[in-house]
Amino acid sequence: MDEIRRIRNIGISAHIDSGKTTLSERILFYSGRIHRMGEVHGADRGAVMDFMELERERGITITAAATTVNWLDHEINIIDTPGHVDFTVEVERSLRVLDGAILVLCGVGGVQSQSLTVDRQMKRYGVPRIAFINKLDRVGADPARVITEVEEKLGVEAVPLQIPIGLEQDHRGVVDLVTMEALYFEGTSGRDVRRAPIPDELQELAERARQGMLDTLSLYDDELMERLLEEHDVDVVRLQQTIRRLTIAREIVPVMMGAAFKNKGVQPLLDAIVQYLPSPVDAVYYARDNDNDGAEVAITADSDAPPVMMAFKLVEESFGQLTYGRVYQGVIRRGDALRNTRVRKTARIGRMVRMHANDREDVDHAGPGDIVAFIGLDCASGDTFCDDRLNYALENIQTPEPVISLAVSTVKGADREKLGKALSRFVREDPTFHVRTDPQTHETVIAGVGELQLEVYVERIRREYGCSVTTGAPRVNYREAPTKAAEFNYKHRKQTGGSGQYGHVIGRLEPLPENAEEDYVFENEVAGGRIPTEYIPSCDKGFQAARRNGPLAGYEVVRVKLILEDGSSHSVDSSDIAFQVAAREAFKQAYLSARPAILEPIMKVEVEVPTDQQGPIVGDLSSRRGIIHGTELRGDVTVVSAEVPLSAMFGYATELRSMTQGRGTFAMEFGSYRIAPRDVQEEVIAAAKAAAAAKR
Repeated sequence: MDEIRRIRNIGISAHIDSGKTTLSERILFYSGRIHRMGEVHGADRGAVMDFMELERERGITITAAATTVNWLDHEINIIDTPGHVDFTVEVERSLRVLDGAILVLCGVGGVQSQSLTVDRQMKRYGVPRIAFINKLDRVGADPARVITEVEEKLGVEAVPLQIPIGLEQDHRGVVDLVTMEALYFEGTSGRDVRRAPIPDELQELAERARQGMLDTLSLYDDELMERLLEEHDVDVVRLQQTIRRLTIAREIVPVMMGAAFKNKGVQPLLDAIVQYLPSPVDAVYYARDNDNDGAEVAITADSDAPPVMMAFKLVEESFGQLTYGRVYQGVIRRGDALRNTRVRKTARIGRMVRMHANDREDVDHAGPGDIVAFIGLDCASGDTFCDDRLNYALENIQTPEPVISLAVSTVKGADREKLGKALSRFVREDPTFHVRTDPQTHETVIAGVGELQLEVYVERIRREYGCSVTTGAPRVNYREAPTKAAEFNYKHRKQTGGSGQYGHVIGRLEPLPENAEEDYVFENEVAGGRIPTEYIPSCDKGFQAARRNGPLAGYEVVRVKLILEDGSSHSVDSSDIAFQVAAREAFKQAYLSARPAILEPIMKVEVEVPTDQQGPIVGDLSSRRGIIHGTELRGDVTVVSAEVPLSAMFGYATELRSMTQGRGTFAMEFGSYRIAPRDVQEEVIAAAKAAAAAKR
């Protein structure tokens, strides 16, 4: 058990360009895992954790990379995750299996749009975190403002454990408020941490900051409050224990500071990971027991218990599938047979490896808390593997719906097989990436959560499979929805000699509210056996089939509730198919009377531009039917927050660069579906009719 207590599973997450990968590179260097630091935008080999050629070219993280380091006799499994919202599923599935996290915040930018998304994901999975305010060496760095934003925007209790010694070009180190020492980072690449007395000019500020830290902690700890009221000193060990307990309980978020690029503040952050974030023993996880009606059961980090493991990420390679898994309890050894509880099949564990970015190291066994990769283990992302004695299912990973699609086709007919292999692989690896064939044009259509995601996959098809492909223009995934209730009464009767078809359904269709958790709800209110019980699922199936292609413009119908109230059947002619057809036609009948509307995806957009160019940017967003929610001054830049329809944002990156001479940046993520203006609806419906006519 002591060995398990010395394990830390952490993720490093942040908004794009906050310095996650740079911080990861310093952690690898100071822990002795690598002996030379690469840079994200370096001219040499680039950062270790960005091992894909595309990542190094673009200077962004596309896939989550895992590694293991040792610090203070503790084993730290680290996953560096992407900052782009287009690859948010990488963050989602990483946080699902981690015990703790580092939320990296830019000292200038503060809490940005993707910071909010990552924070929501951490809260969803109950992940304790430490905030690290990075880039204190940059002009405009203001950690006090960032801490205020953390409290106001993220709604958490931020507790600074450090204050900076100087800012911007004068940033020299940090003051540790727990030990009340000044920390300076000297020697080759900041490797040597020098502890010294706090500078005289910072002594008063440090004492005030420490008192503020103690006051906040005492709100959650009666014994600490008692000591403060009695004006007793609080020893360092006692203070660290309190911070650890409150961090694991997610009562507080400790805040550390530094400048990873300038090699400052990284070693104290590693100390804090060991001191304050939970081990697998401290974290409690729950699974559903499939043998007991899905009852919730706790999983303990016990080596002697039957094994339970979750596959959270898949990578298809030339020699087979590489499956990343987190072991929750028990020990898994090479040669063991485990049951995949989703498909109820047994799989034998072959080769196991511990990943270091793209390199691997063979291991013979994995215990509670270990994150390893299995070679040749066939499964889907989110599958649970158990000992034969158990039939548990761990909570699956939430994935956003695709909002953008484009058609892809091969230049040469001989490349079709390569394209099929590539798309099959990416669908298995990424739950947000969807592929379908248009039933009328027979085009292959790929869909995802953003332009960048699809652009990256198309480029990977070209590079990794040597497949020449062309793409159509990006298309918005609109939705349809009813706006008022309507009734249906449809009788399907068909006689063709011999047994015919008969199905009769009566009921009503109602719109669901915008914030409804489900897109479709079916309720059965049929009494007295008017429709035989065995045909009720047939009606449900027919309704669902009809809503997949809305009668208005062919888009999926959402926010709809179907209530089946009555009907009739025939002793000979009624069948599963007959009631499916009746339900499909009844849906169309009611839906077209329910004043249907086209819904368009609305994106949350955050644009960062030089302050002197704020006016044109706000005007441009407004011209794109954007709603401006606010502007905020951060140093010499202004951040504009808005909601803009996705259809108006195609090619925005190029236009923004042009308008700001390359100095503007933006982040965008899906917000919600809303009813489109009447003229936009008419355009979408007209385009759908024209496309349908062209296909005839």
